[in-house]
Amino acid sequence: MDSYHTINEVLVKLFNEIMDIEEKAIITEEFKDISNNDMHIIEAIGKGEPRSMSAVAKSLSVTVGTLTIAINNLVKKGYVNRVRSEEDRRVVLISLSRKGGRAYNHHKKFHEEMVKATLEGMDEGQEEALVLALENLSRFFKGYGN
Repeated sequence: MDSYHTINEVLVKLFNEIMDIEEKAIITEEFKDISNNDMHIIEAIGKGEPRSMSAVAKSLSVTVGTLTIAINNLVKKGYVNRVRSEEDRRVVLISLSRKGGRAYNHHKKFHEEMVKATLEGMDEGQEEALVLALENLSRFFKGYGN
């Protein structure tokens, strides 16, 4: 089988399986009350300083209104803290609670294992080629439909 067909087959399989595989790996008994999408919101909030709703919405490419609905649920479930900025009361800041931090770490561990498995057995040149290929694919997706 030539490279084109092999790459096409692998990409199609990956896109069809990746969300399902990730959900099965990260939505455990402890985190059964949230979705894979919620886990990605937790990842976007991060463990650093509180972030504004608009900054998190931008990083996820969603509207603040869409993010607000998800954040309301994550606050109710104890994963996210929400406060108004002391400097500008119009700005809503969100951060992870202790429970949210545990979910973040769990999700991060899955991604670290996924990358480690992907790079297994590759030399530096092969890793560089893979990075270039994935950057090309990312550019394709960003430009598709524009």
